[in-house]
Amino acid sequence: MAVSAEMRARIEARVNEGVRDQWYPVAKSVEIRGDRPFGVVALGQKLVMWRRSDGQVQCIEDFCPHRGAPLSYGEIHGEHIGCRYHGVVVDGTGTVQQVPAMPDCPMEGRKALRSYHVAEHSDAVFVFMSSDEATEPPELPLSPELTDPDWAGFLCTAIWDVNYRYALDNLADPMHGCYLHAESFTLAFGSKQDLLELDNREGGFRVARVGQTGENFDWVEFETPEGGMYCHLDIPYPASAGPGGNMRIVGYVLPMGPQRCKVFFWRMRKVQGFERDSWRFLFRARLEERHWNVLEQDRVMLEGMPDDARRREMLYQHDIGLAHLRRALNRLARAQIEAEDAAADGVAAQ
Repeated sequence: MAVSAEMRARIEARVNEGVRDQWYPVAKSVEIRGDRPFGVVALGQKLVMWRRSDGQVQCIEDFCPHRGAPLSYGEIHGEHIGCRYHGVVVDGTGTVQQVPAMPDCPMEGRKALRSYHVAEHSDAVFVFMSSDEATEPPELPLSPELTDPDWAGFLCTAIWDVNYRYALDNLADPMHGCYLHAESFTLAFGSKQDLLELDNREGGFRVARVGQTGENFDWVEFETPEGGMYCHLDIPYPASAGPGGNMRIVGYVLPMGPQRCKVFFWRMRKVQGFERDSWRFLFRARLEERHWNVLEQDRVMLEGMPDDARRREMLYQHDIGLAHLRRALNRLARAQIEAEDAAADGVAAQ
């Protein structure tokens, strides 16, 4: 069925903002504390988070129901959060608990703000960014390395001033490694000519170089289970980099705004016992700085690209991964929009 110009525009806008009804990592666990609020932006929405005394993370709109001041500028009152502007206290469901300046104020007891489902795993806090607060989230989709105790690693995050789609395109493009990162510790090897092959399967796809394996950033797997998207890839390590073989990168990307995103990269190796301790020490002492340098090369390149580069780009065979990824995002966005339209029509007909 042909897609109308109006629908194409709506799909483009939805994908550019970030697909809804997905789990996204938004912060490191250590950033969410019980003594002060933490503000984040996800899919253009300002959120505030804090930790209750039982350790549970709360997440609501970062908006005081009184006058709209950011609650993230406020303070924690027991299990709740208070606005610094006039002291209004709100709980984790978005319900006003107290208006100190006016006892028995009609605002008290009213649910005024949207709340969000939260999950924690592997040193990160995830939020389910649904279109409707009533939507029950699916199980948090996690890469197997994050749930397997044989793997150990570190979570690294960075904010890039570029639309999240560029970060995903970059991950779906194995051929850039031997060019952009040609002078790095781990990606300075391998051929600069090759073809790519795409293995499309249920729940994801794999893009890999045809002519070499284990020399560079030679493959990436994107997983698209219900409720989220992540990828993993291998970075070849020489023996001098310690035990555990190649480094596995597990990546998630948070859309923040039209030209801002936050990348979450777990840097993992399959090591146990003394070898795990050796790898963790070696990474912190010698390897971490080198990997940040590689990430900085990605950031600088992507931030230097115009935001509308897609309008003029000329793709070729090496871009089969990012082209497939873009089509998957478009299909998901279209399905969500059509479901929302059908629900709105049903309400209007009542």
